Amino acid sequence: MENQAQLNYLESIRRLFPYYKKLGEQAMAQLNDEELAAKPEPESNSMSIIVKHLHGNMLSRWTDFLTSDGEKAWRDRDGEFERALEGRAQVMSAWEEGWNCVFNAINPLKEEDLLRIVYIRNEGHTVLEAINRQLAHYSYHVGQMVFLAKQIRGEQWQSLSIPKGQSETFNQEKFSREKGRKHFG
Repeated sequence: MENQAQLNYLESIRRLFPYYKKLGEQAMAQLNDEELAAKPEPESNSMSIIVKHLHGNMLSRWTDFLTSDGEKAWRDRDGEFERALEGRAQVMSAWEEGWNCVFNAINPLKEEDLLRIVYIRNEGHTVLEAINRQLAHYSYHVGQMVFLAKQIRGEQWQSLSIPKGQSETFNQEKFSREKGRKHFG
């Protein structure tokens, strides 16, 4: 039974990370290049800055995931919050490179890897804990991205979930189907 739970966990994270990647992309797709760099106030982060931070975090955490500390000496975390990436091409390049690093580390994992110890800033985590830590971190920032895009777009915002006033219709459609396996999106 333990192995089945571990396999289910690996399947789940292999669906969840792409789900959050897609949400971020859908939020960014609703903004023009200028809006990707927009900040609601001077101390807040733009979409571009958030992507730059995620990129740095992803490369640091997932490069040599099982064999080196997740906080790499070459990472400049403070610099991730300075000077934004310029233009959609740079933003999307960083976004893809970061997520590719995540997927290249997660996809080969096997259930026996989940209890191995990896380090982040010299603090030991099981692989499972390290994955959960990053999943929470990425969903947090993707939520910021969605919120920021929604603020910028205002009435032109296209909902990424159930639009306001559509819950009953959505639920009727869901409950009219045969029961099936849970998926995200």
